[in-house]
Parts: sequence; structure tokens; C-alpha cells
Amino acid sequence: MKRILTIALVMVLASVAQAAAVDQIRLTPGEITAKEAVGAGAGTSGVAGIHTTVLLGDPTKPGVYTIRLSIPANTTIQAHTHRDNRSAIVMSGTWYCGYGSVANAAATKPLPPGSFYTEPGGVAHFALTRAEPVVVYITGFGPTDTVYLNATDDPRDK
Repeated sequence: MKRILTIALVMVLASVAQAAAVDQIRLTPGEITAKEAVGAGAGTSGVAGIHTTVLLGDPTKPGVYTIRLSIPANTTIQAHTHRDNRSAIVMSGTWYCGYGSVANAAATKPLPPGSFYTEPGGVAHFALTRAEPVVVYITGFGPTDTVYLNATDDPRDK
């Protein structure tokens, strides 16, 4: 718990340090939906069908970023890590998230809309959806990456 609080504090301090460089942005849900979404962008799993919309910053460059992930129903993301500390909020659907080196549905925790979770840098995690699609907002401090623990699980190489 202490480690999570420390990570959260570091992320807040990093955000405050970057606050002067952040543009003023106000987006309604409709405006967010209308923004261009791409397939697997920087810091995403690369799983087919997931759409990424960059809401703030650039995940490939130093600085704060926020991305919106739209994940289809019945999707599994295998165990992977990111170099940066990230925090996320589930906006819609139920996201099943777990920590560990092997994706294991039994080890996930169901996170309904409004839930918050973290993806500490270098800590393996995995996730899945069930019968409904999910939308998640993820904020981190770039540049970010995605490294699968088992290279054969990386969908970007297929």
C-alpha cells in the first residue's frame, strides 16, 4: 500500500511540474468520441480491435499524456509491462485487471465504471473484457512502451 501511495504521489508531483506546459483542453464525451482513434498506439497492448485516442500530450515523448482505450468484448491482453508509472480510470464496461507474470482470469479483479487502478512501471499486469466492451482512460509520463513478458504473446509481431 505504501508503494502505491508513493507512486501516486510521484505521478501527482510530475503532473504538477508539467502543469505549465499543458494546454487548456475541454472535451465533451461527444467531442472525445469524434476525435481520431487509431489502432494500437504507443503504450497500448497492440491487440487487434483496440482503439486508442490521444487526449493529452504524446505518449512517445517526455511529458504527461492521457490516452483513451476502447477495448472490444471478449478481449484478453497478456502479461506485459510499461516503463512509466500509469494510473487509469474505467469509464464504461467492466475491466478485469490483474498483476502477475501470466494472464490468469481467476487472478483478476472486476473493475466497474468509476474504478481506479495503477500500472506501476516495470510491474507485470494483464487484463480482459468479457461480454461487454470497455473504455479506460490511462495517464502516464512518457515516453511509454509495452513489453510482453513472453515475446510470443506480443500481437504486434503477428
